[in-house]
Amino acid sequence: MKLKQSAIALALSAMTVPGIVLAGTTGALATPDRHAVTISDQSRPAAPTVDAKGPGVFPHSADYDPDSRKFVTGSLAHSTISSVDQKGKVRTLVDDKDLVSVQAVRVDSRRNRILAGNVDYGTADRSAPATKFKVAGVAGYDADSGRRLWYADLNKVANDDKQHLVSDVTIAPDGTAYAVDELSPTIFRIDRAGRASVLLRDDLLAGDLKIPDFLDNVGMSAVAWMPGNLLIVAKADGSLVRVPVAHPEQAAKVRLSKNLKALTAGIRALPDGSIAAISSGLLSGKAAVVQRVRPGRHWKFATVSVTDTVADPVSSAVTAGPRGTTYALSGGLAALLAGKPNDGFTLRPVNVR
Repeated sequence: MKLKQSAIALALSAMTVPGIVLAGTTGALATPDRHAVTISDQSRPAAPTVDAKGPGVFPHSADYDPDSRKFVTGSLAHSTISSVDQKGKVRTLVDDKDLVSVQAVRVDSRRNRILAGNVDYGTADRSAPATKFKVAGVAGYDADSGRRLWYADLNKVANDDKQHLVSDVTIAPDGTAYAVDELSPTIFRIDRAGRASVLLRDDLLAGDLKIPDFLDNVGMSAVAWMPGNLLIVAKADGSLVRVPVAHPEQAAKVRLSKNLKALTAGIRALPDGSIAAISSGLLSGKAAVVQRVRPGRHWKFATVSVTDTVADPVSSAVTAGPRGTTYALSGGLAALLAGKPNDGFTLRPVNVR
């Protein structure tokens, strides 16, 4: 899909994507802009940037596999799941003909499996006009062989004939997965065998954020399971919602000291029970913003602080890395939406302190 003379296309003209230098930019460096909180070089993690050589992969999310010591990414373009070592070598793990576009990926190292969200933006090799925003599923794969274990068709579970986009997946300690839908106010529950059901459908989860000439009514963008058996859901507009898994009808907005920057693109649960979040500058063209969210009692309220920035505006995910680090993913989404190629993607260590 090529976006011509639209607001988003104009914003993309000022951005850098891996392998493509667009007008007025330099390479994607994790340095703050003049409007952001300044983070000293000494406070940055002592970890290498991973420049991955994966032409046309266009990953939207990444997760870290502590067993293989590699990152795992999906592909918005080629419908594949790949591993990425710390030298940037990309190897295909899964090439499932039933996947259209892989948005969310999650490593379940406790059970040696990978979960992946299946979507269709209309931009992938296997996209079709009839399936654009009509594909919604989560698949489970053996992490070693890439063999598919099961596929949960969430479009069939929703049974509402509406547009769907599975934006993110999280996994509870018991192996239950939860998936959030960016285009409908629905959270799905998927058991370890791949049986899916609706956990919650509530207008509280709906969104009204608009990405010109691409998506309307963008709602939930990310989810994390947290101790206390809570789901913390990030919405693209910068708000958070807490959902008690045992009583989802008690879902409520988290009272924040200030909203996260929009577009909120990805979150990561940190070991101390707080959350790291990354907000994309897809619409503004400004640096992506890394934030830390520290919760109050039972996540009823939380404090938000900016901890870092990434010069590539379209950084779409934040993930664990080796030795306790946190990495931001810049996957080339700007190039994909503008109909341009790329020659790889970048995982860059960021500060979340």
